Amino acid sequence: MRKNFRPDWQPENAGAEFACSVMPGVPLASDCNAEARAAPPAKAKAVLTADDYARGILAGDRVMLSRAITVIESNAPKHFELGQEIIQKILPHSGKAMRIGITGVPGAGKSTFIEAFGTYLCGEGCKVAVLAVDPSSSLSKGSILGDKTRMENLAREKNAFIRPSPSGGSLGGVTRKSRETMLLCEAAGYDAVLVETVGVGQSETMVRSMVDYFLVVVITGAGDDLQGIKKGIIELADSILVNKADGDNKMKAMMARADYDQILHYLRPATEGWKTRAYTCSSITGEGIPEMWSVIKDFRENVTASGIFSKRRKEQTIEWVRAMTAEYLQNRISQNAELTKCREDIERKVIAGAITPTVAAKAVIGSMERLLFTATDET
Repeated sequence: MRKNFRPDWQPENAGAEFACSVMPGVPLASDCNAEARAAPPAKAKAVLTADDYARGILAGDRVMLSRAITVIESNAPKHFELGQEIIQKILPHSGKAMRIGITGVPGAGKSTFIEAFGTYLCGEGCKVAVLAVDPSSSLSKGSILGDKTRMENLAREKNAFIRPSPSGGSLGGVTRKSRETMLLCEAAGYDAVLVETVGVGQSETMVRSMVDYFLVVVITGAGDDLQGIKKGIIELADSILVNKADGDNKMKAMMARADYDQILHYLRPATEGWKTRAYTCSSITGEGIPEMWSVIKDFRENVTASGIFSKRRKEQTIEWVRAMTAEYLQNRISQNAELTKCREDIERKVIAGAITPTVAAKAVIGSMERLLFTATDET
C-alpha cells in the first residue's frame, strides 16, 4: 500500500501515473433534493368511511364502486363490518336493475356474447355492469381474471362497468360475494347487471338463485344429443341461446335451436306467464342480439304481471340469508384451533386404518357440537 495514504485522497485526472481517469462522483446527500427535504411531509391518505363509499357509489363513481367491491370481497375481519355498513347505506337505492345470469359450458362464447350484448345495450342508452367470475386454482388459490381483457370493446364504453372476480372455490360458478356486488352496482345506477359464471356443468346452478333471468348459452357439436334432455341446468333456464350461429355453423345452430325447443316443451312447460324457448345469435355479426334484449324485456313484463318477479326476489333474499348462515358456521369451524387439532387427530386415525371414514365423520361432528355449540349454549 502506498505510504501516507489517506482514505479521503482522490487522484486528479492528470499525469500518466494513473491507469484510469476518475469521473466526478455523486454529490453529497446534503446537496441533493434540497427542495424535497424542505417541503412539508405528504399527508397520509384519509381512511374512507362507509359514508364516503356510499356517496361515491350513488354518484356513479366507478373507482369508488371498484374499491367498495374490494372491501366486500375481502376476507379480512376488519373489512367485514365496513362492508356491511356500506351495503346497509346503499340498500334503499338498489333493486331496480335487471339481474341477468349467463352460464354455459366452457367454450360456448359467454364472454364474446356478453361483450356484443353489453355494447348493444350501451348503444341503446342503458348502463351495464358485468360481473365476470373466473375459476380459482385449488392449489394456488389464484385466478387469471382475463374477462376484462377479452371484453376490450365493452371496456371502452363509458356506460359499462366490468368487474372480474375469483370464484374463491365457491360452488355453482359464482363468487360468494356476488349478491352484495350486484347491490352495489344497482345503487350506482346500472340498468342491467350481467353475471357471467365460470364454465359450469348440469348441476352447478347457484347463479339461478340470485338473478331474475337465467340464460344458458350452448353450442352445436359439443356432445351427443342426449345431453340436451338431461335434467339439471337446462330445466332451470328462462331461455336457451345457441351461440356462434354464423358462417358454415349457422344451419347447424338453427337445427339445434329447433331441437332445444322440442326438448323444452317437455322440460319447461309454460307456467305463470312465461314459456322458455331457444334462440340463436352470432356474437361476431351481431345477428340475434337485439332479439335477446326484446325477449328479456318481454320476460320482465310478463313475470312482473304474474307476480313471479316479486316471488323470485323474495326467494333470492331468503337464499342470501341461508348462504350467509352457512358461511358464518364454516368460518367458525375453520377458525377454531381446538377443533382443527381434533379433526387432524381423527384424520390421522383414518389414514392409519384405525377407524372408518364414516366413524371419523361422526367423531368430527361430535367434536364440533361439543366445542362450538355446547360452549355457546353455556354462555
